[in-house]
Amino acid sequence: MRNWLAGLCLSVIGATSALADDMVTSFTLENGMDVVVIEDHRAPVVVHMVWYRAGSADEKPGVSGVAHFLEHLLFKGTKNMAPGEFSATVARNGGSDNAFTSYDYTAYFQRVASDRLELMMKMESDRMVNLQLDKEDILTERDVIIEERNQRIENNPSALFREQHDAAQYLNHRYGVPIIGWQHEMVDLSLFDALDYYKTYYAPNNAILVVAGDVTPDEVRSLAEKYYEPIPANPDLPERARPQEPRQLAERRVYYEDPRVAQPYLQRSYLAPERDSGDQETAAALTILADVLGDGTTSILNDKLQFDTRTAVYTGAYYGGTSLDDTTFNLTVVPAPGVTLEQAETAMDQVIEDFLEEGLDSERLERIKTRIRASEIYARDDVSAIANRYGRGLTQGLTVEDIQAWPDILQAVTEEDIMTAARELFAQDNNSVTGYITAKEVTQ
Repeated sequence: MRNWLAGLCLSVIGATSALADDMVTSFTLENGMDVVVIEDHRAPVVVHMVWYRAGSADEKPGVSGVAHFLEHLLFKGTKNMAPGEFSATVARNGGSDNAFTSYDYTAYFQRVASDRLELMMKMESDRMVNLQLDKEDILTERDVIIEERNQRIENNPSALFREQHDAAQYLNHRYGVPIIGWQHEMVDLSLFDALDYYKTYYAPNNAILVVAGDVTPDEVRSLAEKYYEPIPANPDLPERARPQEPRQLAERRVYYEDPRVAQPYLQRSYLAPERDSGDQETAAALTILADVLGDGTTSILNDKLQFDTRTAVYTGAYYGGTSLDDTTFNLTVVPAPGVTLEQAETAMDQVIEDFLEEGLDSERLERIKTRIRASEIYARDDVSAIANRYGRGLTQGLTVEDIQAWPDILQAVTEEDIMTAARELFAQDNNSVTGYITAKEVTQ
């Protein structure tokens, strides 16, 4: 069985590396816009995406949520399109479109038949530079995002808890401010705020065009030069510098009570390094550490807390390595009936302590690596997922070469690498935030 797993892993490594190198072409237009083309000719479909290197963490203080607000406003009119015409045209041509905002980027995409690519570029390049807004647009769409916050955050105690937890984790960085914005600042977002963000960041020299599917690099280059290259670069594009975290000298704890909570649970986060260009090894070790501790029914936390001691009904670990600045490593435990949050936390700490002393089972690591490689292969059936991978990575400081190297860097991680990363991570209690969410009063 072990030999079969090793053979499968080696075959998947070779297949993934070959695909990654052969499918991707990148170049830069004269105005500074980066272009990535990912070929997949199995179906006559193309995904067209424009990513801006600007998200909520790039907002000015006092206007939280303006990046997401502007994302909504870009579906209003331009000098050449009436409000709503963009999405209506995409739908009329048999496609779908949407957009999303994160801390480090804002992205707009369409999935259409490959012979409609030129139309997508024509429309997307138009709203990069020709957005037309008035006060009525602002009032209408501001009500929309406030209602979105009401539905997703205010009506969800777990979401409110995560906001408080993140705000405690980041003492100075904008990652501690919710992407959708603080409620008291959202209600005052203005036309000036939206246009200021738009004119600052929505420029070709701050954008990445990713086209994936049934296309060739020559086709994409020709169309990009026709529609995007005439747009002038922003000569005043600011340097991408955010407020950074000071030394964190004290462990923090958050106790959140809400009568709507049906199942109490605890969450702990540690400040952790992100993936950096040319230096992804620590992030790779932390990525696999999250799998080892909390991914699936065979993870260590699951084995010890759900099956051995029956302390928990759910355990999880997550590391978000694709980040421009320091990120977090997160642990979650939902206690079993009759187990208090304090008891669950003690049990979780004991599992981590035992893991640091006993080390990692080599067979467990081998299984995780095989599963990761298999998921890489399966992901290549989804051109949208591949386009997303490159867009996220490039907006967060990685290069095409870094993104292509990532699968092999994961496979090169050793047991020693993982244990070193774990000891460094868990030794930093002063970088951690432990949160309890409960419907009852917590005894401290």
